[in-house]
Amino acid sequence: MIKISVIIILGFASFSFSQEADTSTVVQLGQVAPNFTVQTLDGETIQISDLKGKVVLLNFFATWCGPCNEELPELEKTIWPKFRDKDYVQLSIGREHTKEELLKFRKGKELTIPMASDPERKIYSMFAKIYIPRNVVIGKDGKIAYLEMGFDEEKGAALIQAIEDQLKL
Repeated sequence: MIKISVIIILGFASFSFSQEADTSTVVQLGQVAPNFTVQTLDGETIQISDLKGKVVLLNFFATWCGPCNEELPELEKTIWPKFRDKDYVQLSIGREHTKEELLKFRKGKELTIPMASDPERKIYSMFAKIYIPRNVVIGKDGKIAYLEMGFDEEKGAALIQAIEDQLKL
């Protein structure tokens, strides 16, 4: 009886989480991506609306997030070198982090991927309410083509496929 109760409780917990996860995303597939301007850690100013004609990967993360710390090295070694010389822009945005914190983090992790800080969640809140890591692919038309939250091997493969599909258009 106890085993059945635990399974039922876990089932409700999973249902509750998935219900909340469904409402955590602010944007929708096919929607024009919210416009924002940000300065990368390397001093480049990026305005999303100026990137039409390119495929854009926005990756939202935090330095304290375990799955983010697994995902970032994968983005560095798998996705960034594969697409960087194409019509592609990649930007990892540190949610609730200052530029100084991210500079130290990037150096410590030996990352070269473009990064920007979002200390007040202004950019993040245009796309989501909660949960990281989170990836958003914006197509050449400026519309959201792919949304994903969390990280694992399967999601990484789906992200690569989404980028490849958008580059073909």
